[in-house]
This record gives sequence, C-alpha cells and structure tokens, in this order.
Amino acid sequence: MVVLDTSALIYWTMAPNKLSTAAERAIRESQGITISAISIWEIGLKAKRGRLVLPFPISEFAELLQKTDGLEIVAVDVPTWLENLSLNWDHRDPANRTIVATATLLDCPLITSDREIRSFYKNCIW
Repeated sequence: MVVLDTSALIYWTMAPNKLSTAAERAIRESQGITISAISIWEIGLKAKRGRLVLPFPISEFAELLQKTDGLEIVAVDVPTWLENLSLNWDHRDPANRTIVATATLLDCPLITSDREIRSFYKNCIW
C-alpha cells in the first residue's frame, strides 16, 4: 500500500504525465492506494481560491474518489490528530502534517513531490 499526498493525488487523477516514473510505478504496482480525507479539503480550497481548476465540482470529485477501486480514503480521526501533534517537525501546513501523520500511522511509503516532506519523512517515493 502507498499513501498519496495532495499533489500526487491531483497528478494521478488529472495529470498523470506529471508523476515521476518512480511514483507512477509505485502506484501501479501497489496493493492499494490510500489518501487522507484532508486532501479533499485541500483540493476544494485550492479550487475555491482559483489556484486549481477542477473539471467538475469538488463534491463530484470526492464521489468519484469514493468509487475508485483500490483507493481508500482515510478519515482524519483522533489518533491521526495526535500523531500530527507529536511530529517533531516545524511545519505549519496542517494538510501536510496530517498526510505525514497518516503515512506514519499506516507505516507506508508516501508518494510526494514535496521536498520539505521528503526531507522529513524518509519513506517517500518520487
């Protein structure tokens, strides 16, 4: 299983050519793909602020994700928030912290192009 951060999720669903070769291979060969529900929130905010153009409303995007075979959307629950708070990482972005916490709790590789995440969470693929 692999965890996708928000950018990797956007690339995988809307611009697969932007995935690195290693990321594309890891997704294709994985036993399952996991995302944090906070990625849906983050994508919705980006679309609302005009920083991302979605081909349909965020509610439809979320519905499509929920119907995608092999994709699990993990809720941001109390253990995830506690892991988020316990990260020894001076990073203020709540979405990135939550995604790293999710990957940590699941003990899974995290697919991300974000250098700051990759410098902190060592089990990354890009």
